[in-house]
Amino acid sequence: MSRTLLPVLPLVAVLGCAKSPAPVAAPPAAELPPRPPMQGRPVAELAFDHGASDGVSDPALAALLDEMWAELMRAYPTWAVELGDEQHRGRLHDASPQAQATWETQQDTWLARFDELGTLSGPDRVTADLARFELQTAIAQRACRFEAWSISPRNQPLVQANRLVQDAPLDTPAHGDDLLAQLEATAVNIDHRTEALRLGLSDGLVANAESVRRVVAMLDDELAAEAAASPMVVAEAPEAWPTDDWSRFHAANLEVVQQKVRPALGRLRDLLRDDVLPVARTGGDEGLAGLPVGEACYGALIEEYTTLPLTADELHQTGLDELERIHGEFLTIGARVWEPMELAALFERLRTDPALRFDTEEAVEATAREALARAERAVPQAFGRLPETPCEVRPIPDYLAPYTTIAYYERPRPGQGLPGFYAVNTYQPETRPRHEAEVLAFHEAVPGHHLQIALNQELDALPAFRRHGQFTAFVEGWALYTERLSDELGLYSGDTDRLGMLAFDAWRASRLVVDTGLHAKGWTRQQAVDFLTENTPLAVNNIDNEVDRYITTPGQALAYKTGQLRILALRAEAEQALGDGFDLPGFHDTVLGGGGVTLPVLEERVQDWVSARAAFQP
Repeated sequence: MSRTLLPVLPLVAVLGCAKSPAPVAAPPAAELPPRPPMQGRPVAELAFDHGASDGVSDPALAALLDEMWAELMRAYPTWAVELGDEQHRGRLHDASPQAQATWETQQDTWLARFDELGTLSGPDRVTADLARFELQTAIAQRACRFEAWSISPRNQPLVQANRLVQDAPLDTPAHGDDLLAQLEATAVNIDHRTEALRLGLSDGLVANAESVRRVVAMLDDELAAEAAASPMVVAEAPEAWPTDDWSRFHAANLEVVQQKVRPALGRLRDLLRDDVLPVARTGGDEGLAGLPVGEACYGALIEEYTTLPLTADELHQTGLDELERIHGEFLTIGARVWEPMELAALFERLRTDPALRFDTEEAVEATAREALARAERAVPQAFGRLPETPCEVRPIPDYLAPYTTIAYYERPRPGQGLPGFYAVNTYQPETRPRHEAEVLAFHEAVPGHHLQIALNQELDALPAFRRHGQFTAFVEGWALYTERLSDELGLYSGDTDRLGMLAFDAWRASRLVVDTGLHAKGWTRQQAVDFLTENTPLAVNNIDNEVDRYITTPGQALAYKTGQLRILALRAEAEQALGDGFDLPGFHDTVLGGGGVTLPVLEERVQDWVSARAAFQP
């Protein structure tokens, strides 16, 4: 998941869309100073300059970016603290309708000021175009009205409250007071969320039934348990705290959860169970096609998530074409591993063979750690610059694991001294495929998300929104690209693990088909499940959770293949143009050296790099 410069909603990390900015050249990778390979330095020792206008020459653009970043930090204080802005400690985002309306007015004003900047050149034009693109897409996404209906197992107040406590720094009793204030604000925000869903219901905007059922089940579990056992209650006293301070904090923590947060969660649960679920979307209405705002919303999301002017039909066909190619690779490698067989039989064996499953939670986590360590040893041969911030593996928390995907990546939090985390789902290990474990680690950690995102944070010559914001087509396209790169680097243990690589590639190709099917073609949830079952060997529990993810986060699934195919095409074009002069580390440094950018800007960066290298070839 990635965060934009200008989040549209406080509780939904879904992006909007607009016409892509004109591609503008950014500095080639040769201009970037080299950094040493990842050495696992403590994050607290890494200095991160959060200057909003770093690297900007034009005074008017610099002033505008400074103002926007300051307002963004004020509006999203927990993110600000993650980045080291301590003045926002103890605060929480204001999720009220009034605050959202004020934010939207501010966005409109900023966009008008960008239009008044005049002609910019070089890196300033790239920066201005990227910021303008994010503003335009955020404004376009208002058509979706996500706050009025969207809720899912990962995007709901209980998870957000649990994460707030889980990630809270508790080095001093003052930090404990900050957390108590945030929990008080959490209860208020939950009621704002409940009221927004109630208003959406009156306008015919409602979530899909399966997501509502799952959220109700999660809320029921929380409300039925003893409050003292809740993840929202800190269980152990921090070592450095005096006993009296801990006793006071613990009692107040328990009280605010019992008296304020849980009652608010109960009101949300009651609305979802009693009013929303009976009319929640089912059948062919489960996707955006079942909402009155669906067509306009999905059109906006397509361009936001791909950064390209593509149609749902084009994306749907790309997915089908990619599946045909990948299925051929399955048959070739499958015959080497076992024997020639039909695709359906191969998928069934991959899906059901007990020998391809884990037996313990510890084995799932250990395999993730081993794969990450192997990748970290190998990547210096393919990159000229690597991040200093380390990556760690940790299991997904118990309260979330049954309801969420197989893994995710948590970006470093420099302001809190936290590294990047590869979070792996160890729940029901007997359902977790061994042959997919390596590709999963390479995608989420190194050379995938962690390498790119941690490096992005360390690009000191870029303004803050480019260091800490991302474009999903770039971020997910890069991570998917590295799944094949990992094979080039010799990281897979054997052909069985390469079948896992193909399983993931087929999965992402199928996403293009399933996402457009659900949101533009009226597919049912079962149609999506059936398509993934027939065209990928993914485990049943993975397919089930993934389909719900596509339903509740429309458009995001389009980014992976779109970005990967563009990076692969740019590499092929560079290799053809440069021949023996092609330099793989130089190509990767060029791709990553401008931070997360739109695909048109990435294309221009690579073209400039190719031209620069060709000019010096004999």
